Amino acid sequence: MPDAKPARRIQVTVLAHNEEARIAACLASLPVDEDGVTVTVVVNGSSDRTAEIVRAHEGVDLVLYEAGGKARSWNRFVLDEAPPADVFVFVDGDAALEPGSVDALARGLAENPRANAVSGLPMNGRRVVAYRRSIAADSGLFGDCYALSGDFVERMRAAGIRLPEDIIGEDGLVRALACTDLGPESEWDNARVVPVAAAGFWCEPNAFDRRGLALQSARMVNYSVRHFQNRIVSEIMRGPGPRALPRELAALYSRYLPRFRPRLNPLWFAFDRRALARMRRRMEERHRAPGRAEPDPLRARP
Repeated sequence: MPDAKPARRIQVTVLAHNEEARIAACLASLPVDEDGVTVTVVVNGSSDRTAEIVRAHEGVDLVLYEAGGKARSWNRFVLDEAPPADVFVFVDGDAALEPGSVDALARGLAENPRANAVSGLPMNGRRVVAYRRSIAADSGLFGDCYALSGDFVERMRAAGIRLPEDIIGEDGLVRALACTDLGPESEWDNARVVPVAAAGFWCEPNAFDRRGLALQSARMVNYSVRHFQNRIVSEIMRGPGPRALPRELAALYSRYLPRFRPRLNPLWFAFDRRALARMRRRMEERHRAPGRAEPDPLRARP
């Protein structure tokens, strides 16, 4: 008889920051007892009971980082500490997966050997139909539910490519790295990210009350920061490529902030102003801190 194929090693990584209200539902949706699947919750910078709830959940590993920051925690666990795996699945701590989603993501990678990443689709939300269409049409990827091939992660490690620690919307950069196969933007190919209809996630929308509106306002400012950061990342990707990504995008703020202006769109103008003010404060903090200078990756090289 032929030798049996070795079981897939699937690393499910849940990134969680102050998610005590949702983390139990998230973990209940994951296949924690399935052979070959390791579920690790990376709790970063939390001040609530998230870690305590995770400890009480059988079959789940807990990694606790005092420092916050999703991209920083992603780098530290995935690129520095996680053991090799065939499939790396990523889930946000406030999301719950449709049954069978982890297996569907792994199967999607197996059935598409050219793909570096596969993505799950949202199941709820005010714009769910538009988001699902966009993901299907443009090979989109949401941080709530996606997977990377083990080979892609190993090549990312070998190349020394890391996410800037202060990037907002790290999923957009992960998608870009997957579509370009860790190369410059000229190598972009949407076929390297494959949407998987059988994988889906549910998120709880903000309540329409004072706290919910405050959370949504803060989220909109983050979206504005992401908009400006994406302009910086795009220039790097079009030029020297991802190996030139800085440790922090704030290292390049002094180069870019003089040319950034709030968008005139009434929906974004006020949020953009707040975002740019926040970015200026961060730039000034870095200038006051000794030993934080980084080389400019976009400066002409001999």
